[in-house]
Amino acid sequence: MKPRRKTMGIFGGSFNPVHNGHIALAKAIVASGEVDEVWLTLSPQNPFKKSKTLADDVHRLAMLHLAVDGEEGLEVCDVELSLPRPSYTINTLRHLTSERPDCRFRLIVGADNYAVFDRWREHDRLIADYGLIVYPRQGFDAEAGEKGVTIVEAPLYDVSSTEIRAAIADGDDFSTMVPSSVADYIKENKLYGYGRE
Repeated sequence: MKPRRKTMGIFGGSFNPVHNGHIALAKAIVASGEVDEVWLTLSPQNPFKKSKTLADDVHRLAMLHLAVDGEEGLEVCDVELSLPRPSYTINTLRHLTSERPDCRFRLIVGADNYAVFDRWREHDRLIADYGLIVYPRQGFDAEAGEKGVTIVEAPLYDVSSTEIRAAIADGDDFSTMVPSSVADYIKENKLYGYGRE
């Protein structure tokens, strides 16, 4: 009998920075039983859209590793940093499938992205070949029904990377919004304007 293929959930984002909401959500999706692991997959900086608020890839990757350290079922995936750009999700999933034929991959998106999913490159193939796991987002309703789409129950987290960056730049306390190791890393590396007068 062939061993069961493990199912990996691909949770992509800029993680700028990764925060407690990201980690809690990833853990909730593992706990749902829909996947064996969640791979937090870092999106690279778009060279054509250089953003002053986007920390370098190396910093965002380091913070992801710190955030998932010791978290069962959570892994960091940096494959998009080495793929041709712009990085399209369909290309990422095809690459992962060719590299890891022993695994099944599913894409994790928020209800906000699901609402505009028809704008994604080869969105129909993404659903047909991989399937979606959709988690709740404030102000967006996602209803089950479409084949290949699973709606999961997960808590709503009232925290965003944008708010965290603003708090850091303003000199406000942000330590409760990110894992403590990530807070220390931001302070040590003076990211997002930390410590600026």
